[in-house]
Amino acid sequence: MQTFNIFPELFTYSLIAPLILRVVAGFVFFNLGSLKLGKEKNGWINSLHILGVKPAGFFAGLLGVAEALGGLLLIVGAYTQITALILAVICVSELLIEYKEESILKRDMVFYLLLASICVSLLLTGAGLLAVDIPVL
Repeated sequence: MQTFNIFPELFTYSLIAPLILRVVAGFVFFNLGSLKLGKEKNGWINSLHILGVKPAGFFAGLLGVAEALGGLLLIVGAYTQITALILAVICVSELLIEYKEESILKRDMVFYLLLASICVSLLLTGAGLLAVDIPVL
């Protein structure tokens, strides 16, 4: 069979790619959530208040908990697809906030776009290897 892939043998290891994406994204989201609950908390409360989100303190805390808990779930590979969906929605929301008001968030739009893309990839592919959500082949 003719193939245009240079390394077709690597498809044997295709479940490793979601593992790498899942663990790296998990650590990034855990870090983001920890920052929102810690030293960036007041900045996020002010940002949400400027955007008209009320009560800003509650939603800033909820966002931080969702990202930190979502990060932990991604790291262990539990409920990967639903977690990826929720985190993708959060990323797209933050992307739109960054687009609307550049001065509010400290991160670049590309950062949120990349994280949202990783989440969509995990939504479509599943957890990969070494996860609670082990795929059934």
